[in-house]
Amino acid sequence: MLTLRTTGTIGASLVLLVAVLAAGAGAGVASLLGGGDSAPSATATSEIPAAMLTLYEQAAASCPGLPWSVLAAIGQVESDQGRDDATSSAGAEGPMQFLPSTFAEYDEPVPPGGANPPSPDDPTDAIYAAARDLCANGARDGADLSAAVFDYNHSESYVAEVLDLANSYGETAAEAVATSTAGGIALDWALAQVGTPYVWGGETPGVGFDCSGLVQAAYAAAGISLPRGAQDQFDAGAQLPPGAPLEPGDLVFFGGGPGDVEHVGLYVGVQDGQAVMVDAPHTGADVRVEPFPTTIGASFGDEGFVGATDPAA
Repeated sequence: MLTLRTTGTIGASLVLLVAVLAAGAGAGVASLLGGGDSAPSATATSEIPAAMLTLYEQAAASCPGLPWSVLAAIGQVESDQGRDDATSSAGAEGPMQFLPSTFAEYDEPVPPGGANPPSPDDPTDAIYAAARDLCANGARDGADLSAAVFDYNHSESYVAEVLDLANSYGETAAEAVATSTAGGIALDWALAQVGTPYVWGGETPGVGFDCSGLVQAAYAAAGISLPRGAQDQFDAGAQLPPGAPLEPGDLVFFGGGPGDVEHVGLYVGVQDGQAVMVDAPHTGADVRVEPFPTTIGASFGDEGFVGATDPAA
């Protein structure tokens, strides 16, 4: 869970929503079903390629009651979103790791953009076939989602892993409110640039960004004008006290000190117990989500954590 500041109306709404979520904890699969149509979380957008995410959402829509996030979680567990889709020792193939015999049961009708004849190695064919498989075995209308995942891979630990990951892929109520803020809008925009090359002086989507160029463009998308350089962005923002809770979209800065800022990123949240940001790191790398320290002066590569600002304050 993110720790949130309570200043202002949005902050109060976020705290209220977190309290409501906490009161409903323990709902298990029911909570997942309730969020089946939720927007992708920061975790989802950082892990799932945009084209795959679209396919999961489209394929899930063909089965009422099937959350897209379950399809996405299976794709992550089975093949790291198609990045490791080699044929297994058991003969399972493609991004959703289908046995040929099982794929043949669910490969038709051929979805728009799919291969003809259908192939388990084609992401479109495989994801739609997985949706049909799950739908036929308990996912339709949310009848028994756990059973559907168990039928996909006969392992209770597999079911738990998939459903836990699926929950992390769906946007929480708190995140949904955050996305309506300027910081949330800027963060969503920046996350959509993940994979764009680092280019010194870059400020163009699909072409390249440097760190401050990414930040400036992200906040421009949220209707806030920021200076171009990291130092100027630090000086222009409402600086947060050391140790203050961070909210999605807050800017985090690195360098030799308050007067020697060299790098900036946008705070995303907490993943696996670590604060993470989206940033354009350095030459030879792409825009990415990565962990960072939140203690003033703590080392981050050759630089130190300088502090954070809220450009929307």
